[in-house]
Order: sequence, then structure tokens, then C-alpha cells
Amino acid sequence: MPVPAPNLYPDFNTIRLSHLCLNVKDLNASKKFYTEILGLQVSDESESHIYLRAMEERGHHCVILQKSDQPGTVEVMGFKTFDEADLDRAEIYFKAKGRPTSWSERPYQGRTLLTSDNMGIPLEFYHKMDRLEPIHQKYALYRGVKPLRIDHFNCFSHDVDASAAFYSDFGFRVTEYTEDEDSKRLWAAWLHRKGGVHDMAFTNGTGPRMHHVAFWVPTPLNIIDLLDLMSTTGYVDNIERGPGRHGISNAFFLYVLDPDGHRIEIYCSDYQTVDPDLEPIKWDLKDPQRQTLWGAAAPESWFKHGTTFVGVDTKESDLNASPIIAP
Repeated sequence: MPVPAPNLYPDFNTIRLSHLCLNVKDLNASKKFYTEILGLQVSDESESHIYLRAMEERGHHCVILQKSDQPGTVEVMGFKTFDEADLDRAEIYFKAKGRPTSWSERPYQGRTLLTSDNMGIPLEFYHKMDRLEPIHQKYALYRGVKPLRIDHFNCFSHDVDASAAFYSDFGFRVTEYTEDEDSKRLWAAWLHRKGGVHDMAFTNGTGPRMHHVAFWVPTPLNIIDLLDLMSTTGYVDNIERGPGRHGISNAFFLYVLDPDGHRIEIYCSDYQTVDPDLEPIKWDLKDPQRQTLWGAAAPESWFKHGTTFVGVDTKESDLNASPIIAP
């Protein structure tokens, strides 16, 4: 199927991805990983929740760690709208698409619309979030990998064509994609709102499940520092893939797993995609450089492991095509 054309005048205006809520077993263990190893800053915490932000972020949180009896699952993924009226327009839009909608009370956020995409991924949209003082020049606070901001989500979808079409309809634009040459179906797609390579991406597989959430860092050297830190503080087994440079997005990357199995990507050096008429880049599924520009294939776990969304059933993909996998 062809890559969906972007809707340059969507029914409502989404600015960017914003945050997500991860369900965890042990808040103390998760806090240590996300603050001492990754370097996120605590905005607030209680016996059941920890709110975190990265160094350049003024909003109250980009990650919520929630103590749960369903650890290793994802509660919701959040997006920010351009203005308050966009929330009402979004409610009308998702209702017209047959998606459930409700208004939710979220700490530190204004009005928040809870809905889901065509695969059932729980999404929330808001405009206002509590603002905190800037900390990007408080260099004494920098530690771990020194994350500057949340960058993107990547999710498994059992029908990438349908997922890409759904998000394109409300304004997301495809920047790069992988197509199976035999069936002409999408195997993966990268879509953005904020002018990078992606805010949301979809990878073929049993879905919906979260593949990873990514954080932007200043340089590849931050990733090297993180590897040294993890390998000497008891987290060497949490290193899954990398470091390397993607063919798709051109970004330097590292994939690690948190204590509950949520995959985290540390990410930098992608490119700008602001122009609305920018044509998407096509990759062949069998090209090993799409995974890693240097030619190294990804491990099997990278294509199979993901974390489920609370209360959402998954479905296996019927697209049997597969990329080159490392032995």
C-alpha cells in the first residue's frame, strides 16, 4: 500500500508527544534506574507515583512511574495540543472515528482527553501542564546519560499500514518507512509532529505493544558514558542493543531495559523535518543498513520483546516478512 498522504490541515492540532505512564513493581528500584542511571529529575513523588522530567523540559513530567500489580505494562501515552480548543475538537474527531472518549483528572495537568487509537493504544491529549523553573543550566544536577528531553514512542502494530493511516489523518507526517517488496505492505513507519524524524513510530509485530520510549541526549559520548556506568553498577545485563547508528533517522542509539522490562532508547543526531512537503524516505526490509548504518543486524529480542498496554488485547501480525536478524 502507498504511504498515506499527510493531512496538512487536521481537525485538531497536536504539537508533540509529551509523556507516558509506566507501571512498575518496585518504585525504589525504578527511581534509582531512572534518576541515578538515566539522570531524569524528580518533579514530585508519593507512595504510589514518581514524576520525572528531563533537563530541558519545563513541563512537570515526561515520565510517570506508577506502582502497580501489573508491572511491565504501559498505562497511557500523552500528547500536547496547540491550544485548549483543540481538546474539544479532538473529542469530536475521535468520537467520529468510533473511538471511546472521556475527560480525565490528571495531577499537574489541565483538562485531559482520554481516548485510544485504532489499535487500542490508550492516548491522552492535554494543553496545560504545570510549568517548573528551568534547570538546563543547573549543571550540578546533570548525571547519568544527561537526558535533555523525551523524543519519541515506538510501538508494535499488527497492521502498520492501518496505524500509519490513522495517525496521518490527524496530522502526523511519515518521514521514513520500510516496505515489504513482495506484498507492498508497510513493515515499519516513522511519523512526526514536532519536526524531528518521529514522535510516533510503528514496527510490524504482535501488537499493540510499546516497543520503546526514547530520550534525546547531547552527543554520542553521553551514550558511551552510560555504557560505562551501567556496566560497573550492576546493569550490564540491561544493555540490549548498541551503541550504533541507525540507517533510518541517521540517529546514534543505544537500547536498554529498565527493571520492569520497558525498553528505553537513548538517542541523538537525527535530522530536521519541518518542511511539510518533505518526501518520505523508503527503505528495503532486507537492507541491513536500515537497522544499523554500519551493517550489524539487530538481535532477535529487539523484534519480539515489547510491553503491553493495560487492558488492551494484542493480535499477531499476518505479515510474515522479516528483516535480517543477528545470529
